[in-house]
Amino acid sequence: MCGISGWFDMAGTRPANRALLKAMTDAIAHRGPDGEGFHFEPGLALGHRRLAIIDLATGEQPMFTEGDRIAVVFNGEIFNYRELRRRLEDRGHGFRTQSDTEVILRSWVEWGPECVDRLHGQFAIALWDRRDQTLFLARDRLGEKPLYYAMLADQTLLFGSELKALMVSPAVNRAVDPCAVEDFFALGYITDPRTIFSSVKKLDAATTLLLRRGSPPRFRQYWDPKPTGESERSLDDAAAALRERLGAAVRSQLVADVPVGSFLSGGVDSSAVTSLMALTVPEAVNCFTIGFDDRQYDERAYAEAVASRYGTRHQVEVVSPDDFDTVAALPGIFDEPFGDSSSLPTFRLARLARRSVKVALSGDGGDELFAGYRRYLFHGREEAFRAVLPQALRKPLFGTLGRLYPQLDWAPRPLRARQTFRELGCSAAEGYFHNLAVVDDDTRYSLYSPELRRRIGGYRASDVIAAHMAKAPSDDPVAVAQYVDLKTWLVGDILTKVDRTAMANSLEVRVPMLDPGFVEWSMGLPRSLKLAGGEGKVVLKRALEPLVPHDVLYRRKQGFSVPLASWFRGSLGEAFARQLASGAEGLGEHFDLKLVKRLCDSHRQGWADHSRTLWLLWMFQGFLRTCEARPPRRSPALELA
Repeated sequence: MCGISGWFDMAGTRPANRALLKAMTDAIAHRGPDGEGFHFEPGLALGHRRLAIIDLATGEQPMFTEGDRIAVVFNGEIFNYRELRRRLEDRGHGFRTQSDTEVILRSWVEWGPECVDRLHGQFAIALWDRRDQTLFLARDRLGEKPLYYAMLADQTLLFGSELKALMVSPAVNRAVDPCAVEDFFALGYITDPRTIFSSVKKLDAATTLLLRRGSPPRFRQYWDPKPTGESERSLDDAAAALRERLGAAVRSQLVADVPVGSFLSGGVDSSAVTSLMALTVPEAVNCFTIGFDDRQYDERAYAEAVASRYGTRHQVEVVSPDDFDTVAALPGIFDEPFGDSSSLPTFRLARLARRSVKVALSGDGGDELFAGYRRYLFHGREEAFRAVLPQALRKPLFGTLGRLYPQLDWAPRPLRARQTFRELGCSAAEGYFHNLAVVDDDTRYSLYSPELRRRIGGYRASDVIAAHMAKAPSDDPVAVAQYVDLKTWLVGDILTKVDRTAMANSLEVRVPMLDPGFVEWSMGLPRSLKLAGGEGKVVLKRALEPLVPHDVLYRRKQGFSVPLASWFRGSLGEAFARQLASGAEGLGEHFDLKLVKRLCDSHRQGWADHSRTLWLLWMFQGFLRTCEARPPRRSPALELA
């Protein structure tokens, strides 16, 4: 796992700016503390920071073919590189190293841009072919590895593994994208390909960008998750197939020349990965757990049950609400507003793991693949109701009920009928969006300053949900919602959280459940094998019954979250109130500070739970503070030639 950066001149006439590329690469040094490498030629500069995992002796990057015709830098791992190497050797290719990097080079020679169709792994790739004057950028199928880029006014391209790599350049405009602000306060993250800055984009998951001098840029989506049609239909057959397939995915992702450990939260998914890993490797597994002082959120006992069963080397650490150093560091880790509060324990988990290993396996993806979130149940029920009553009747009826029913945000969901009424009056996409929304429409629009509302215009974050829902390869409402989450929530929130917090600690994290074949197989399972009797993950739990303690599998879902409500009524809330009183450091440009203060006071006094909204405001303020602390470098050496 590494970090990459680069600069490309579409005309090919400018000399490479060495100072700029070095500064960009230094900005992501945490992604690769084991070494650095560069390549410069007219019109091109490539940078690489290395975290040595495979082929420790000869895997340095940039890596070149003979004669230096082709050069590549990449971030990630190709899990099927040995199989591809054998195929390429059968076709006459020779190899000088044992690395997966060289397999990418030879695959390009053999298959050109379609080589990425054969690569199975987590990766962001930048490949230069001098003969064709082509720069090729690619991102893995599920978006596990990030890649940012900016096309500048002078027709030069900057790219990098993190936003901070691009922001060292004075040529990158830092104007905030108002639609990104809407995304953030609606969903808690900024949806791909948008970033917080209008001038910078993320390359979409499963997408390539081909830049050939003399030709317009060409984007290609090379994969989209869809059912394979091979899935078993009985519960026991599907459970057996799941164990076999997930076990194979775990085995494939253990490839490394350094120690590999596992994250173990005590939930179903991490227990699945840890148990399958323990059955595969001969030595005791290193596994890592984060706990909380608040028993409502603490899962240490369940993690210990799994760890004891397999005799793992189990390391545990407790997160405190007074861990202000980590909270303050989060905006600088993500570079743009990011609102998932579980990033705090995830960062601590990665830091704990890095003391013992360089690579860790994670259980992420299980909720999305096997309907583990309660919102799938709600959406399925709401869609069944919508199918009975036409929207022409639903909208006025339930819209009126939604306006009349009191707002009971503090109550259990069955009593929050106002939200349910509103969702039933909406389309499927709008209804599911309301299931996802962190801050409801009324509060969000009230928070925005008049100028921000004007700049947002008619855009709504729900537009993103509707666009993906229209492309879903299924008519089943739950399967449609799962597809939407794979395209939005998983890549924008879950995988972003894991990548940034892990790489901030120079740790590589792999996610076996996101093996593309396993994803497509799971998508073909009928809803009844995922969601039945109001409970999700039916087939996954059945598959794990021989491997994981019953109490771990069949307990109430907790999720890897933090006690935000109590934190904001304690020291965290006091700190936020002090910041508001001292001027709020730029928040007033975007938000109604009087309303922000009312929300803070109301929450601290226990009248309502506004903790998620307050956390988003805290993270946005942290982003503004980080921008002020990281002005673009105005050194003449960094100006593009």
